[in-house]
Amino acid sequence: MKIRKARISDIRDIHKLVNDFAKKEAMLPRALNELYESIRDLVVADDNGIKGVCALHILWEDLAEIRSLAVREEYRGRGFGKALIEKCMAEARELGVKKVFALTYELDFFHKFGFKEIDKSKLPQKIWGDCLKCPKFPECDEHAVMVHL
Repeated sequence: MKIRKARISDIRDIHKLVNDFAKKEAMLPRALNELYESIRDLVVADDNGIKGVCALHILWEDLAEIRSLAVREEYRGRGFGKALIEKCMAEARELGVKKVFALTYELDFFHKFGFKEIDKSKLPQKIWGDCLKCPKFPECDEHAVMVHL
């Protein structure tokens, strides 16, 4: 398995993977153009094809979000998600980001990386940016988690 930055040629596979999870209401859907525009945020787990994806999205001078973390069902539990998170967290540290958050249904997974649950109201940039576009807003059932680097 190789964890690497996404390439243009990966975007259609990433689009399908992310939107397959979105159909199950496990994450927000992403439009194809949005993925092309945010390609520099994306890392992939490549093992003879894209097995997983994750994004580190910078929101402010001290704040970044882990988002669009998805691993193909048949590859879950094999360390792909862990490797993707570790790559994004390393990049956050390199950039000098002080806080990283995520919205998730997988609390236990994020706790392994030191994330702690927080109130969503502490994330106004996220709420007014992406959350307003979500069909679940304002009755979101995801958990907000954050880690201080």
